[in-house]
Amino acid sequence: MTEQERIELQQNNPLHGLKMEDMLTQLVDHYGWEILDTAMRLNCFNTKPSIASSVKYLKKTEWAREKVENFYLYRFKRMPKASEAEFEMPARSRTFAHGLKPREPMELTVESILLSQAKAASAHKERTGRRPSRR
Repeated sequence: MTEQERIELQQNNPLHGLKMEDMLTQLVDHYGWEILDTAMRLNCFNTKPSIASSVKYLKKTEWAREKVENFYLYRFKRMPKASEAEFEMPARSRTFAHGLKPREPMELTVESILLSQAKAASAHKERTGRRPSRR
């Protein structure tokens, strides 16, 4: 794939050219720190949260950065879920169908997130026949 083809494909990704600081600012402005902390369970969103300290942490911690990028794509921009093959790729490398536009952000509350997490844990327990691990 040529550089030009890669750039054209990336234009279909809402993360293309988006700075981590801008992404976090959008998320915090819309959801607030408490909802981000509840949804992603990242300490940088819980203990004295700030955009600057969160950006610093996320730039150093790849798994946490991908968690935030996935949240941005699939809950904030409400893009279609990635296929299994795409999910193995970093969020910034995924592309979406040409002309596909982001939708309005998902409305979330702390209660709705906790309920969703409890349902997921229960479903996991049923599938595996064991208790989900605690963080």
